[in-house]
Amino acid sequence: MTVIDLRSDTVTQPSAGMRAAMANAPLGDDVYGEDPTVNRLESELAARLGFAGGLFVPSGTMSNLLGLMAHCARGDEYIVGQQCHTYKYEAGGAAVLGSIQPQPLEVQADGSLDLEQVRAAIKPDDFHFARTRLLALENTMQGKVLPLEYLAAARKLTDEHRLALHLDGARLYNAAVKLGVDAREITRHFDSVSVCLSKGLGAPVGSVLCGSEELIGKARRLRKMVGGGMRQAGLLAAAGLYALDHQVERLAEDHANALHLADGLRDAGYRVEAVQTNMVYADLGARAEALKAFAAERGVRLSAAPRLRMVTHMDVNRTQIEQVVAVFAEFNRQ
Repeated sequence: MTVIDLRSDTVTQPSAGMRAAMANAPLGDDVYGEDPTVNRLESELAARLGFAGGLFVPSGTMSNLLGLMAHCARGDEYIVGQQCHTYKYEAGGAAVLGSIQPQPLEVQADGSLDLEQVRAAIKPDDFHFARTRLLALENTMQGKVLPLEYLAAARKLTDEHRLALHLDGARLYNAAVKLGVDAREITRHFDSVSVCLSKGLGAPVGSVLCGSEELIGKARRLRKMVGGGMRQAGLLAAAGLYALDHQVERLAEDHANALHLADGLRDAGYRVEAVQTNMVYADLGARAEALKAFAAERGVRLSAAPRLRMVTHMDVNRTQIEQVVAVFAEFNRQ
């Protein structure tokens, strides 16, 4: 039985072309700065996104952590969404390892933070308070794309208050494809951005932090400190380069499959949120665990949550989406 895995777009397997690129990558010791493939990935992605430098790291969690720690000193504060990865899903690393205080705000229905709430959360220059240094946004946020006009307004706000602006762009290219713009139109508003290569782009491992030369210099030292220095990492960097050159435009297929899945689930009687990119959220309530077990017996791998997230990706095609809809319909008929 072929398994259809909708838990995340992190489950993809490298394509044949990607494996060939990895096998043929020139290598060196990246801790010495001598891996030519890593150096090429860092410089090329930074240039594409409008930054002076980049840093290849094992994971998006590490990339975000290094970005936050490079922007903020001990006792500083960053403003972030309650549901954002840098606050909720990265094990509290900024607080534990960076001694950076988070100031979480509720995320709005469209994935944004209310900028007036952000403004109100900025601490005055008073030694009673942590020093507000950074606003961290996420795009896409639970599959939702932040409009370019919103990003410009966030940049204006942070400039007015002398704050840095960081983007968790784990799915940056999903946002760019949805908006129909070059990714640089998004990243030009930010001081730093973390780009994940191992989600919809289909690479097996790795993220890149992009920013100024000074910020990347700090982040490189911090990467060593937290154990993120790798040696012949060009094997992995080559996969990232291949993904950026060959697997960006095809994200539109994932978005179309997500829409098809959502439409099919609605027709089968489920309440499904509006879809923008490659994430589908369905209201399962107390039936989530039962559905997970039922689907697993039929070759469909799901998470179990009352608000069930399903993520389309390069290893799920349209025929398989229709098979998933059939499984949900069968479950509803019980």
